[in-house]
Amino acid sequence: MKIAVILPRIPYPLEKGDKLRAFHQIRCLAANNEIYLFALDADHSDLSLAKEKLLPFCKEVNFYHLSPKSIVKNVITACLVGKPLQVGYFYNKKVQKEISNRINAINPDHIYCQLIRTAEYAKNLPQTKTIDYQDVFSMGAKRQIKSAPIWLKPALYTEHKRLVKYENKVFDVFDLKTIISIPDRDLIQHTQKEEIAIIRNGVDFNFFSPEYTKEKKYDLVFTGNMSYAPNINACEYLVNKIMPLVWKQNPNVKIQLAGATPDKRVSVLESPKVTITGWMDDIRDAYASSKIFIAPMQIGTGLQNKLLEAMAMKIPSITSSLANNALKAEDNKEILVANNEQEFADKILELLSDKSFADKIAEAGQQFILRNYSWEAATQELENKMKKN
Repeated sequence: MKIAVILPRIPYPLEKGDKLRAFHQIRCLAANNEIYLFALDADHSDLSLAKEKLLPFCKEVNFYHLSPKSIVKNVITACLVGKPLQVGYFYNKKVQKEISNRINAINPDHIYCQLIRTAEYAKNLPQTKTIDYQDVFSMGAKRQIKSAPIWLKPALYTEHKRLVKYENKVFDVFDLKTIISIPDRDLIQHTQKEEIAIIRNGVDFNFFSPEYTKEKKYDLVFTGNMSYAPNINACEYLVNKIMPLVWKQNPNVKIQLAGATPDKRVSVLESPKVTITGWMDDIRDAYASSKIFIAPMQIGTGLQNKLLEAMAMKIPSITSSLANNALKAEDNKEILVANNEQEFADKILELLSDKSFADKIAEAGQQFILRNYSWEAATQELENKMKKN
């Protein structure tokens, strides 16, 4: 097949979940198909390096710069016409025309759009189309309302309502709909949501493999894009709520918060016991230098790639029910699940004090990931479903 792929971000470097999913889906789809890539650039990415990494898998690579001025204009327009700000931020009428003209010239067999952010670029094109919801943005906005400053709550509520409406509208426009997990699918407010296909994320097992030579300088590690609201919230919850209970029992426990672009709310958490790394050239160093991985997610949707990576590297992991609902690992066997700060603290202390138990969780967790989270298998399922539409 000729497949036109439209992305809201250039899928390199792989510091964000949507980029990671897009990159590996393109890599795997390229084995049997011609890929024509159309990616928006609002982040001022290193275009030459990204193109170098993507060209081996793509017949054609097209990047479209979104200037700050156009972003502001289109967010205001979206606000005025009742569209979600998420959609307005990534939409540009001139870019839409350029993408449409090029797609019409290529005449692909299928168009694949990642996230509702790109739906406007393809909704009127005649080819069969897939929309990858990936995350349920409407629920993400709703979950942020509770912890948001009072002045921001009305805006988040309005965005939530607009996102629900837009997610339903998109459902009726696209031929194939995909999402990462069943719990996420259940959050889509459409009467036919069961039609949405589950296409899981995966792990590059050759890259994320156990590393036994690194010194374990840290007891705990949490990784992710540190400007992303659910990760900021998780960092604050970990350091301010969970760790005081841990330090009361073991004052020597050290934490590493590793990931790109730390928000100010993350940076202020740094202390002699809490290291903020910022961007890391190789995120495996963060996992390998830590005894335990923890993802105490309280808001957000979707499957946590960080959990897949840590478990693939055989790091015993702890997470919340919210995150494990998508992962589906077995509690107390393949992962530890906690629902409040005291439970998190107890499980941290248990793993630190019982190496045999920690090793059993790590081994079972790695085997669970190997069995269930292959990029190749997940993307083959996506390709099969595309061919049926």
